[in-house]
Amino acid sequence: MKLFARQTIALVKLSFIELWRRNDVFALVLLGLALMVPLSMATPFGAEGASRYLDEMALLLVWGFSLFIALGAGQRLFPPEFESRTIYPLLAKPISRGRLLIGKYIGAVAASWSALAFFYVIFVASVLLRGGTFAAELPQAIVLHFAFVALAVAVSLLGSLIVTASANLSLSALVLVGMFFFGRRLPEYAEGLNPALAWVVKAVYAIAPHSEFFDMRQRLVHGWGAVDGVVFFVVLAYAVVYVSILLSLASFVLGRKRL
Repeated sequence: MKLFARQTIALVKLSFIELWRRNDVFALVLLGLALMVPLSMATPFGAEGASRYLDEMALLLVWGFSLFIALGAGQRLFPPEFESRTIYPLLAKPISRGRLLIGKYIGAVAASWSALAFFYVIFVASVLLRGGTFAAELPQAIVLHFAFVALAVAVSLLGSLIVTASANLSLSALVLVGMFFFGRRLPEYAEGLNPALAWVVKAVYAIAPHSEFFDMRQRLVHGWGAVDGVVFFVVLAYAVVYVSILLSLASFVLGRKRL
């Protein structure tokens, strides 16, 4: 048990450090600061209420940056190890492939969460300095956003073991962004299609990861209040189940992969 814990912690640290060593993450953080701070601190046309819409834009940027970081973190977990053949020393410890996958996944999620936490600290601080306030919906919004990031890393991780890097990032972003903006409307859209296309749309709605479940931007910036506790925990349970399925599939693919 102690050996398992030590190996898992070492893998988590390795995956965490690998992400923050990359210059593109720091560039993304600086870009986020350059865009978010002016948006979240501005008062357009002297109208105090209008600043809420700029807050919503700033939060949309946070979602975009966090998705970019999460997909990149998931994509880089294994393909570079295969190309440089550094995966062989890792598996020679000995470490099972499943343990390697879980350890690296947790590290990637932790690194992505640290970047997301930094964005939220900047956003909340800038709004508070402007004189704004947050209510009970802030903790829920942050927790659900963290859950979405964990889901996005798992989606990218599975894709990285199946398709090329460019295809994985493109398809993962397309699915997650598409569901984020249009997921709520898919059942209504399917009603106006012929039966064959309607079945395809409904299948996509049933299988695809529902990014829109985790979005509380409007509740947060407009002060609409927190969601019901039951709904909140159901969404978290959905994230846990979906991530577990994705990691199980990734473990199966990795276990059958010839190294």
